[in-house]
Amino acid sequence: MIKVTRSTIIDAPIETVWAVLRDFNSHRLWHPIVARSQIEGGEASDRVGCVRRFNLRDGARVREQLLSLSDRDHRFTYCILDADVPLERYVATVRLKPVTDRRRTFWHWQSTFRAPGGREHELVQMVGRDVYEGGFAGLARYLQQGGVVAESAAGQTIVGRAVVFERAGGPEVLVARDVRVPPPGPGEARIRQTAVGINYLDVYIRRGLVPLAAPGDALGVEAAGIVIDVGPDVTQVLRGDRVAYAMLPTGSYATHRNAPAAHLVRIPDAIDDDTAAAVLLKGLTAEYLLHRLHPLKAGENVLVHAAAGGLGVLVSQWARALGATVIGTVSSEEKAREAREAGCHHVIVTADYTFADGVHAATEGHGADLIVDGLGQRGVAQNLAALATFGHWVSIGQASGAPPSLSPDDLIAKSATFSRPVLFHYTADPRRLAEMAARLWSMIESGRVRPAIGARYPLEAAGDAHRALEARATRGSQLLLP
Repeated sequence: MIKVTRSTIIDAPIETVWAVLRDFNSHRLWHPIVARSQIEGGEASDRVGCVRRFNLRDGARVREQLLSLSDRDHRFTYCILDADVPLERYVATVRLKPVTDRRRTFWHWQSTFRAPGGREHELVQMVGRDVYEGGFAGLARYLQQGGVVAESAAGQTIVGRAVVFERAGGPEVLVARDVRVPPPGPGEARIRQTAVGINYLDVYIRRGLVPLAAPGDALGVEAAGIVIDVGPDVTQVLRGDRVAYAMLPTGSYATHRNAPAAHLVRIPDAIDDDTAAAVLLKGLTAEYLLHRLHPLKAGENVLVHAAAGGLGVLVSQWARALGATVIGTVSSEEKAREAREAGCHHVIVTADYTFADGVHAATEGHGADLIVDGLGQRGVAQNLAALATFGHWVSIGQASGAPPSLSPDDLIAKSATFSRPVLFHYTADPRRLAEMAARLWSMIESGRVRPAIGARYPLEAAGDAHRALEARATRGSQLLLP
């Protein structure tokens, strides 16, 4: 067996260092080679037997299990269950001791493992230098920046990171800052976020088009994570629950936040955090569009704009599962293939917002019984032309600018209906929210809805994610990973 040992002195009291390290999932916050990590099954991150699944920044995947943990001895042991890196029978132990002056901490990290022949030196260097020495430096830097992980210490304030918009403008106005997250108040739960959904609503708010946040506020309305602790009188969720939300006020572009417990929904074991964060807002939107605002009937024709985008994919799949004929619009042939895979029976490729003739051709002149429209201003005339008699046009976005006001006379020629709904009105009632989420989870678990995640960005690269979204260079849902 190969043995690797490293030690260091951390310039912080042992209680501070241990508060971080005893959380088996905290390495995602401070270790420079860890890209993302989550505890499987929603278990507490300090529970012996819990398993963390994580990705390294080079893409390698690892699963490790916590074998023992002693608060008295400031020590824990873990092993690798499976990994892309060939570290066979890997078992490691972390042990802390106070330095004589009690203001610093001695950290000892040791492991044993087997390696394939000829790769011993390479893997010893990787473990000793990249994992252990890199981890020492990463934690020291994290503590110097004021980071505290308090999953195991209710009542403490957590110092996290959040992305705010300094003023209305382009992606360059997004800035990452340290934020202090206090213990949750009455009716609140404090969440350590594992994945954050990106939506075009975030772009509208950043531009100043939708006044749902003020400069200096964190963006974002959707995320998934784990409940750290709860405030007084909270019974809806418990510490350690895996939860997701799609709600106001904004603030999901963050590592940690407090949220009203009534707005949280539990994530089923069969659905991972990334999927929950990518799908909840869009999935709840699809649910109310197709079951509440316009209860869809089998045989109806549905026109879905941006059918290869996050919401477009979900609505297309869901509408097809309900027996509708789905027509999608996209901006390129590549996206057309993705829209067909998402469930569109017919796809119209257009870069100039011309699609009405294609809709009538696909429906043998009938037109669209339901239009799900995020185009906005430049699609108005074509949407009116594409509508069927008694058709229902639902405006849920304004990617090309706010649509002009419509008068009843614009719709009277086809006895058509126009709606401009708001998701958060539908989810304001916790019981209705629970019903909507249950239907969404069921659609995913049955395979009838298959969310597509197009790209994942580090939290502090939110500006890059917004640039891609506005350039129409995205496919599926986009995520930020705190």
